[in-house]
Amino acid sequence: MVCVRKKEVFRNILLKLGIFLFLLLMGCRDKSVEHYNRGCSHYTKGQYDLAISEFTKAIEINPRYGIAYNNRGNAHFRKGEYDQAISDYTRAIEINPKDAMAYYNRGSAYDEKGDYDLAMSDYNKSIEINPEDANAYFNRALAYSNAGKYNLAIEDYTKTIKINPWLSNAYVGRGQAHFFKGDYDLAISDCTKALEINPKNVKAYINRRNAYSKKGLHDQAISDCTKVLEINPRNAKSYNDRGNAYSRKGEYDLAISDYTKAIEINPRISDVYVNRGIAYAAKEEYDRAISDFTKAIEINPRDVGAFYRRGLAYHKKGEHDTAISDYTKALKINPRIAEVYVGRGLAYYDKEEYDTAILDYTKAIEINPRIAEAYNNRGLTYYRKEEYDKAWEDVDKLRIMGKQIPPELLKDLREASGREK
Repeated sequence: MVCVRKKEVFRNILLKLGIFLFLLLMGCRDKSVEHYNRGCSHYTKGQYDLAISEFTKAIEINPRYGIAYNNRGNAHFRKGEYDQAISDYTRAIEINPKDAMAYYNRGSAYDEKGDYDLAMSDYNKSIEINPEDANAYFNRALAYSNAGKYNLAIEDYTKTIKINPWLSNAYVGRGQAHFFKGDYDLAISDCTKALEINPKNVKAYINRRNAYSKKGLHDQAISDCTKVLEINPRNAKSYNDRGNAYSRKGEYDLAISDYTKAIEINPRISDVYVNRGIAYAAKEEYDRAISDFTKAIEINPRDVGAFYRRGLAYHKKGEHDTAISDYTKALKINPRIAEVYVGRGLAYYDKEEYDTAILDYTKAIEINPRIAEAYNNRGLTYYRKEEYDKAWEDVDKLRIMGKQIPPELLKDLREASGREK
């Protein structure tokens, strides 16, 4: 009887100890959940440092709190701390190898770092675990697109749309992949569908504008730029893009007005000054053009286009030496632009430095054997030097290329050489 009572006492002690440990454990878990919830609250308010602090406290109490690692990784991600984010997502995966969201998040962090192969590997794993996750297909499509694998990107965007046909950005992404493939009609179709779902999708208007521009549909491009500006009147890029469309239509005053608005919003974009300079040059306002090209060079001293265009403007003013100086500066930055050699060659030609001009035209042809202007100008220069056989060779090259030969050059060359062709 005594032994039985001792056993009962021992069982009671064990039971009380078990209850104590359970309550202690539950108290710890409650504390970890409390810190976790605080972290989530800070995260939703954009207070990422505070969120990280609370998630860390939750993890210190419960080192196997996988979702806390995941969300701490999200906070690091939002701060652009991708390595720390990857470390946390990896720990979440170690705790739960079936955590599709952790793979998805880690893939996103790799994507941001430009590690597209690792990103795609994680998206693959996320999709393997949860094949109905539209976001995983969407992000894998982005990774494929960033890697230049546009067909695979289109396949994944299509799968995303099949799962969630109301995801506007999936149509935008697929449209962009079609654009990069040169399928502009398909790009326009997808962007239009995106806008049916979300008429405020700025990226859809911008991408559709790009496709319209490639097709030479400048009025439609202008309309899409205007839509963007209705949504965001401070979008300097859309003023610049609309200015480009006006410029291509030959409506230079409207173009200049838009470039000026873009500069008022952001005076540090060199391309806008270059574009406005081109419009001024088209109006033969060369001093204003030169001023804009000079401003572009001040902002970006390696802007090849600005040096080249300023060289053209000086050339038009008859300032050949200054033009040659700018062409030469452009070629020091990038010696593989055929058009710059043509421009400099023409300046030397106007100075009657024919041999030097021929060297530049020849260099342009070496870089781009299909550049008709170089053959035309070199042929004219050979004619001036009375090297008629060489002039005819360049004329023949133009014929083979199917390019029009200036009638005056043909007439003069026939008369001087005594040949018809």
